[in-house]
Amino acid sequence: MGATPSAQYSLTIRVEIEDVPGMLGKVAGAIGEAGAVIGPIDLVEADGGLVRDITVDANGPDHWQEIVRAIDGVDGATVVDTTDRTFQVHVGGKIEQHNRSPIKTRDDLSMAYTPGVARVCSAIAEDRERAFQYTIKRNTVAVVSDGTAVLGLGDIGPEAAMPVMEGKAMLFKEFAGVDAFPICLDTKDPLEIIETVERIAPGFGGINLEDISAPRCFEIEDALKERLDIPVFHDDQHGTAIVVLAALMNACRLTGRQIGDLRVLMIGLGAAGIAVTKILLEAGVTEVIGCDSQGVLSTERADYLDGSMPEIKRWFSEVSNPEKISGGPTEAIRGTDLLIGLSGARVIEPGALATMNEDPMVFAMANPNPEVTPEEASAYSRIIATGRSDYPNQINNVLAFPGIFRGALDVRADQITEPMKMAAARAIADIVTEDELAEDYFIPSVFNRDVAPAVAEAVSTEARESGAAHAGQSTIGFAASDVESMRHPKV
Repeated sequence: MGATPSAQYSLTIRVEIEDVPGMLGKVAGAIGEAGAVIGPIDLVEADGGLVRDITVDANGPDHWQEIVRAIDGVDGATVVDTTDRTFQVHVGGKIEQHNRSPIKTRDDLSMAYTPGVARVCSAIAEDRERAFQYTIKRNTVAVVSDGTAVLGLGDIGPEAAMPVMEGKAMLFKEFAGVDAFPICLDTKDPLEIIETVERIAPGFGGINLEDISAPRCFEIEDALKERLDIPVFHDDQHGTAIVVLAALMNACRLTGRQIGDLRVLMIGLGAAGIAVTKILLEAGVTEVIGCDSQGVLSTERADYLDGSMPEIKRWFSEVSNPEKISGGPTEAIRGTDLLIGLSGARVIEPGALATMNEDPMVFAMANPNPEVTPEEASAYSRIIATGRSDYPNQINNVLAFPGIFRGALDVRADQITEPMKMAAARAIADIVTEDELAEDYFIPSVFNRDVAPAVAEAVSTEARESGAAHAGQSTIGFAASDVESMRHPKV
């Protein structure tokens, strides 16, 4: 049958059924025999008969055809139409703009737009910091992508990346009340991306870079952090790293380990793999081994020696693998405590996990198919996490980025520092109490509404204490003198 039925392949099937007792049961039985999961069933009035909309979860488009054939095979039942519910969600896009102030009278118009708006414009022209008080800048993030590294799809272009960026904007609003706008750029040139984002930055309080391929993403983020006075955050790197660290903190609590004692194998050295490595080193890990598609990295590998290895991987080779292990993941995994996979499906044999240290930890995060399945890993590993929502312990960036930007915007932080990221990781980990901590629950659910506020508080507190907050001010509560000057601009 293949994969488990999932909501991503949810289908609404409109079926005309003879008005005879027991017919609905026969149709439901046929759907069940076809391996689908039945959801809501709605009765629709039709001319001269009964029509029902039956929602099913399938394991893919091919499975839909099996389900439809099974229904049509029931005497007295005919499939009238089918609707792909995922596509239906995206019709017309998933986000829209709403006005915060009504425009119902001439007075409303004269204050929101001309002529009254001119006085507000003049006040901002006099002091550009007032844009954080009198425009959407105070609560708005640009979600910027070029569509070159969309999760599981790769380089699909800016138009095709838009549904992902819209989804990201939805998550910002849903979990942290942050207004986010998807901006997909029709260029792969790093300099053009940098210049474009720099030019649109006046309208935003933060920049979230998304799905930009490595190594270009490193150059783009570094340049924008240097040029802009608002937070710039590449979520594929740092969001992943923060949540991985949070999961690891709690996994160590479960297994009685100290982070500084861990020996870690990292499979996959793209943007996320490099960022996870950096945050683990910052957290105290001292022994890391990395594998890319060509095998284990080291300063003795041929491409390091001949100078063809990319600069970021040269750095990785120099801070990792002091024993100069060679080969592939099977050789590198021996004697490790933690496997982190950020690569692709089935890249390591399950039996290789048996060579890890006692109580091994496996974070297999490739989506949709992990490096090793939880079912396979469970025979060898005590701690298992994935990037999927249909298994326990999902390592999902939505645990991090909404709260991080909420906290940064609340104190008008000009950057998101390494200590702010560490504070976010600790806040996520601390959501899981000692009483709750277990092998199947060491990272909070993405729907836990305590996460984003806790992360925001930790980030804003760290920003204030470290000086990253802008003059100690908040977009919610500016210093009294500043508020007074904003309320009564000079004339």
